[in-house]
Amino acid sequence: MSILNRSTMALLSDPGCHYSQRVRIVLAEKGVTCDIEDYTPETVPAELSDLNPYNSLPTLVDRDLVLYDSRVMMEYLDERFPHPPLLPVYPVARAQARLWMQRIEHDWCPAVDRLMLGKGSSEDAKMLGQSLTGIAPIFGEMPFFMSEDFTLTDCCLAPILWRLNQMGVSIAKSRQTKPLYDYMGRLFTRDSFKESLSIQEKEMASPV
Repeated sequence: MSILNRSTMALLSDPGCHYSQRVRIVLAEKGVTCDIEDYTPETVPAELSDLNPYNSLPTLVDRDLVLYDSRVMMEYLDERFPHPPLLPVYPVARAQARLWMQRIEHDWCPAVDRLMLGKGSSEDAKMLGQSLTGIAPIFGEMPFFMSEDFTLTDCCLAPILWRLNQMGVSIAKSRQTKPLYDYMGRLFTRDSFKESLSIQEKEMASPV
């Protein structure tokens, strides 16, 4: 079937990719009917390059609309399917949430990408561990990241935290890091997170 020749929404997803999983979490949170098709970067359909200039995963197809940036996908889904909302209502809080997502992408995602591709270093793993340890107390201030409610920021964080063991990132359990471990427990037991897991991700060892 052609990528565009379908009546339902489709997500072309890499089952081991944290960017793909964050979109799957949003789909599950919203209860959206969507065909999730698993590919690797080496097995994507040839026609994808005609629709997505980066020929990348994930790619979301909704009739004639093709989206190929995970954050754009997440915000599109949040706006098209407004319940439950995954961004704050007020502009200042919404802008702050976007800044947190930008910091995750800028500060952590490059190291995560290298480590998950087997191209990272011990310094990448050490940096991630130290960064998370340093901000661990923040996770105890509210049920979710700087919010009373589950948001797109949590959708970005959850796949990274799930992959800590896979990346060789070690965070000692202590009084300081307990809020982080408690936060991970809340994320990983959430129905939408469990539903988002691919077979490959289910085989990853949970850090909690």
